[in-house]
Amino acid sequence: MKPRHKRLALIAGGLAILGIVATLVLNAFQSNLVFFFSPTQVAAGEAPRGKNFRIGGMVKEGSLQREADGVTLRFIVTDTDKDMTVAYKGILPDLFREGKGVVAQGRLGEDGVFAASEVLAKHDENYMPPEAAKAVGDAHQRAAANKAASEAAAKTIKQ
Repeated sequence: MKPRHKRLALIAGGLAILGIVATLVLNAFQSNLVFFFSPTQVAAGEAPRGKNFRIGGMVKEGSLQREADGVTLRFIVTDTDKDMTVAYKGILPDLFREGKGVVAQGRLGEDGVFAASEVLAKHDENYMPPEAAKAVGDAHQRAAANKAASEAAAKTIKQ
């Protein structure tokens, strides 16, 4: 084999190995990628079925229910527009409280209950995850717009 052919074979082999490595890295990255959705987005069907994702918002007051085993529980996450029931088996973070921000990672079950594999709580009284804060803010804006529209419609009907 001529030196020129050897160089071409080495370059082709190097490019093939580089392509395989890039494919493996991108595949690993894509399988570990977890997106965030609000309860409103999940209710609208925007969340993936059968894949892990994160849901965030506020833990609804009075929604925490513990099972007899002490580690299985259910609670409701809300963005003030829609509610989503979350089932979790494990020990909750120390800062987990009703009425406070939370992000849960898991999958949406066929029954519409979010089966969490991990629950993350806020780290101080002023913090809310940016995605959860945006979801709550968007829900407040939609509620205000709906209220204004219904008041305008009621005013038009009266006249």
